[in-house]
Amino acid sequence: MLHLRLIVPAHRTDEVVALFERSVGATHLAVLAGAGRDPAGDVVLCDVAREAADEVLSELRAIGIDECGAITVENIDLTLSHRADRAEKEAPGEGSDAVVWEHLAEATHEESTLSVTFLAFLTVATMLAACGVVLDNAILIVGAMAVGPEFGPLAGLCTALVRRAPRLAVRSLLALLVGFAVAMALTTLFSLFMDAAGLFHEADVEAERPNTNFIYRPDLFSFVVAFLAGIAGTLSLTSAKSGALVGVAISVTTVPAAANAAVALGYGDLGQTRGSTEQLLLNLAGIALAGTLTLLAQRLFWSRYTQFRDARRTKG
Repeated sequence: MLHLRLIVPAHRTDEVVALFERSVGATHLAVLAGAGRDPAGDVVLCDVAREAADEVLSELRAIGIDECGAITVENIDLTLSHRADRAEKEAPGEGSDAVVWEHLAEATHEESTLSVTFLAFLTVATMLAACGVVLDNAILIVGAMAVGPEFGPLAGLCTALVRRAPRLAVRSLLALLVGFAVAMALTTLFSLFMDAAGLFHEADVEAERPNTNFIYRPDLFSFVVAFLAGIAGTLSLTSAKSGALVGVAISVTTVPAAANAAVALGYGDLGQTRGSTEQLLLNLAGIALAGTLTLLAQRLFWSRYTQFRDARRTKG
């Protein structure tokens, strides 16, 4: 269930209440007359089944409540109510299959912002991976994968393509391009510093490295793994199962590939630099393609399901 808190101009409260009352999956409706101060108006509270939330939010935005008032949405961890149980049963489909597009757009917008924190996480992750590359240590590589924040902008790009939001697409691409460029440049300097300190050695980078040589040797499996990870990551975002994102992060070699390219560049090994860059681009492309296709499939599935449901109601 999702909890909706609205501030509505007093003369439009009845309209909003009527909308909730006719919406399948809505319950626990309450009106606090005159409680709103900024903006002024009535506070309307309602719980909505997740599978019905997108339709309700679309109707609220269609009548301009987001412009003349405010709409706040929160996840409900626990509700003990027979009315809530009945609302979820009456709502179409399953909550885990529903996509709340407004929530997805807001989440990906925030995660795809080129911020100092994003750059810091990506740079630290790339430097950790650089240590793993030189030491041929798979544990450090996995740790660096988990730290990397690059899935946020990738999800933002997928959402932008599906929703045809050019500003979000530009923001996401900017975060990816600038983020990896800065992280790789700083990691190159970091590797040169570590070499001067006697902690990195060119011989270790040029060695066979059985645990990490896959990073600069891209193949078809690299794309397949990235594609599957993109599907899993997108599903985890749209179904609010964020725990799966950790598994997605350690399935693809974006950050390790960027790290290996940076270290190899510092030692002038253009072969490894080129191979690692290809690995990076292959993974990014696989995730982006899979995420976009997954969102398109979810939107098509839910649209067909809604049409089928409405047709059955009309016949009934």
